[in-house]
Amino acid sequence: MSSGFGRRLGALTRKETRQLLRDPSSIAIGVLLPIILILIFGFGLSLDVKNAPMAVVMEDASPTAMDAVAGLQLTPYISPVMLGSMHEAEQLMRDRRVDGIVRVPNDFSRRLASGDGRIQVIVHGADAGRASIVLRYATAALQQNALRQADRGQNAPAIGAVAIEQRLWFNSANTSTWYLVPGLIVLIMTLVGAFLTALVMAREWERGTLEALFVTPVRPVEILLAKIIPYFGIGMVGLALCLLAARFLFEVPMVGSLALLVLCAMLYMLVAVGIGLLISAATRNQFLASQVALLASFLPSLMLSGFLFDLRNVPTAVRVVGQVLPATYFMELIRTLFLAGDVWPLVLRNGGILIAYAVLLLGVARAVTRKSLD
Repeated sequence: MSSGFGRRLGALTRKETRQLLRDPSSIAIGVLLPIILILIFGFGLSLDVKNAPMAVVMEDASPTAMDAVAGLQLTPYISPVMLGSMHEAEQLMRDRRVDGIVRVPNDFSRRLASGDGRIQVIVHGADAGRASIVLRYATAALQQNALRQADRGQNAPAIGAVAIEQRLWFNSANTSTWYLVPGLIVLIMTLVGAFLTALVMAREWERGTLEALFVTPVRPVEILLAKIIPYFGIGMVGLALCLLAARFLFEVPMVGSLALLVLCAMLYMLVAVGIGLLISAATRNQFLASQVALLASFLPSLMLSGFLFDLRNVPTAVRVVGQVLPATYFMELIRTLFLAGDVWPLVLRNGGILIAYAVLLLGVARAVTRKSLD
């Protein structure tokens, strides 16, 4: 029985592989699409803030005060707009024409001479993420200029008379690319695994190919395995291309184990393929399958998996939906393996969840396929 199983599975797999190689659209989706997506999103998406407009109100126009804010002219992250009144600056910020205000009070020079010079920084807080970034850049620019003046033996303004120590872990370059690119790999694997599998399987349901196989001696599990193997393989090719791009094109560090990352990616690819098989079995129509795959797999993975937004900062209902998605756990896994290393408690927990999802989805897909024989 086992030899018959092997022959049938081998024959079906060779048939599916030849069919895959003869279909240019499948090759394009599986190989070219990952490269196109990672290039577009990798270069096009960024959470960094550059040239943020900041109103600079010089109530004290002395040379000392001008030197104190000179650092704002030297950073690519801030674009200062010199103004003479606080009222005008406040109006610009209400209109969202500037992201913040740097105010030098009229007694700045006098207080600086006594060691208590102060500069006020006000940032528009509608977008909390952008506000914190702009505030950090503006404060750093002012402090760096003060340090340069101190190195030249000049008086340096004491901003708030408070020493600020900041540290950044897992992203020493302070670039959002290191954070975004691993997440992009999750989105690409979701698209290739779920979308491609659902589309191709639905096409075979439409054409009656699967019904023709059902009258042969092959078993449902053999049909499913034959469907999974080629698309799993092309998903792994897409993963390899994405990893090469992440490491050598975007220079994302690989702190954790590459073998462990690939193993976790294989688990997630099984999950994505299982989603695609279920969608195709439920719809049996190419157009409907493509729409359902987009709405049920890719878009939730984009919006609710932690790729764009920290799930700890979203409403509870949204966070619950995000925690149901398999992509959420692989997103956390791949970012941890890339940037933090092999954090085993997290790897074991999230890896176990992915295994459970893979077993559940593939088991349900097998049951649905078996029902179609009735």
